[in-house]
This record gives sequence, C-alpha cells and structure tokens, in this order.
Amino acid sequence: MNKKSDEILNHINEFLRHLISERGFSQETIKAYKSDLRQFSAGLGIKLNRASIEEINQTVIENFALMLRDSGYMSSTVARKMAAIRAFFRFLTDEGVVPENPSQSLRVRRASTNIPEILDERGIVQLLDSIDCVTPEGYRDRTMLEITYAAGLRVSEVVGPKGLKLSSIRFDESEVLVIGKGSKERLVPLYSDILSRLKNYVEISRLEILKKNRSRLNTESLFLNAKAKPLTRQGYWLILQKYAQLSGLDTKIYPHILRHSFATHLLRGGASLRHVQELLGHATIASTQIYTHISNDQVLDSYRKSHPRS
Repeated sequence: MNKKSDEILNHINEFLRHLISERGFSQETIKAYKSDLRQFSAGLGIKLNRASIEEINQTVIENFALMLRDSGYMSSTVARKMAAIRAFFRFLTDEGVVPENPSQSLRVRRASTNIPEILDERGIVQLLDSIDCVTPEGYRDRTMLEITYAAGLRVSEVVGPKGLKLSSIRFDESEVLVIGKGSKERLVPLYSDILSRLKNYVEISRLEILKKNRSRLNTESLFLNAKAKPLTRQGYWLILQKYAQLSGLDTKIYPHILRHSFATHLLRGGASLRHVQELLGHATIASTQIYTHISNDQVLDSYRKSHPRS
C-alpha cells in the first residue's frame, strides 16, 4: 500500500471516529460505512488508477458507481454506497481537507426507481449483428457478448479472476459452469447456436490469437485480449461500448443490460420466477422479482397502445 492510499484510509478512519463520537452511530452502521468506503478506496487505487484525495472529482465517483452497477450490484446497494461517499466528502469539506465537495451534485438513483433497463429481442440481435466476425478478435467479441446474454451472466462471471475458463463450457451437456457471487457455482443451459459459436471460437479464433502473439501463456481463461492475455472487465467494457456505438441503438448499453434482458425475456416467454432465480444465481427470489415489474409494465404499455378503448 502506498503513501497516498494510506492517507485516504487515515481520512476514512477519522470520519468513522467522527460518526462514533459526534454522531452516535451504531456499530452496525459504522461497519457498513467502513466496508463501503474501503471498497471505494480500493477502487481508486486498483481500477481507477487514482490514489490521492485531491484527485477525486465527480467523474471519478460516477465511474466508481458505474463499475458497481456493471458488477451486478442492485441499485439500492449502489445508492447506499454512494450515500456513504457523499457523507465522507461532506466531512472532508467541513474539515478543510478538500476545498470543494466532489459529490455535492452527485445524483443517486434510489431503490424506488430500481427497474432495470433492457433490450428487446430485436435490440439484442441488432447489437450482436453489429460485430464483424472476420477477425479472431471480432469472433471473440461476438461469442463473448452472446454468451453473456445467452446465460444471463454478470461481467465478473465472464472475464476476470472468476470468469469463464475453457473447462467451463460443457459441450456434451449443452451447459456452462458459472462461478457467481460468493464463489457459488451454478449450471446454465446453452442453446445450440451459442454452443457452435463457442466451439469455433475455442478451436479456431482463440488459437489464432495465441499464434499471432506467439504466446506461450498457460492460461485457462476462455476470453483473451489481442495480446493473448486474459481479458479484463475494463476490456469487456471497452468492447461493448464499441459495438453499442456501431449498432446505432438509442439505449444506453452497459454489461448488465444483457443479463437484465435475459431474465426479462425468459419471464415473458413463460419461465417461472423460481427457475429464473436459479439461472441468475440470486440468493433470494426477491432479487428476481424486479423483472416481473418490467414484464407487467410492458404488457400494460402494449394494452394501452393497442386496445381500441384505451
């Protein structure tokens, strides 16, 4: 840990002592603040390439919130973490540590509006069809984005330390083994088209990426970047944004929208809520129920548009 990171952690500890001694917060509340702020501090140093308190501005905080959403956190959880960050910077401003509060005009989405955005089936096709599969990297991108949707995966379940491995795809059983939150494993069935695409990627495109780099890298990671190294979440984000622009979709595209769309399309097609819960790897069915609101809203919207007396 470097000196600047130590500085931020020292400020966090001072803030927590302030909450205990002057605000009288409970130990449970202090524990939650400590967890959220330490996660934020770790994000500054590792993912945002920032480690100085003076360098933190509104954009940095918003990027952290974006990363939380991309990692699968519910909007209510993101709102709680952002509230902790806002309180922290109010304290730093009052203490004269920073001249201005970078979180002052930060807008936090509340749980009451926690209805995920989705792409309809045509939007999914439009996004995937924008990918040119001529190059090995293009074929990789199409395969990676399609399996994210096909299995309703979090981006952290596709790439990164707990992402898909070569052994994750069980071709004979037509399923994929996923490592979810808390290292919990689940099996998700795959349809024939994505299985064929995965087979071609593993046997052709992935090998071409390795050969092009003359790589001797011994990695089981399924998806590799152009340098034949395991693809990261940041790499996934950049790839998705590239095709979001090429597709011409007027909806904001982010990794979790593919997972949201997967769940909603299943429910709309008649799948049970319990079945979708298992496929998504949700610990409780309450997390899955939000998708019923999307389906109900769409039914109501269609009714209003099509019924002659509405």
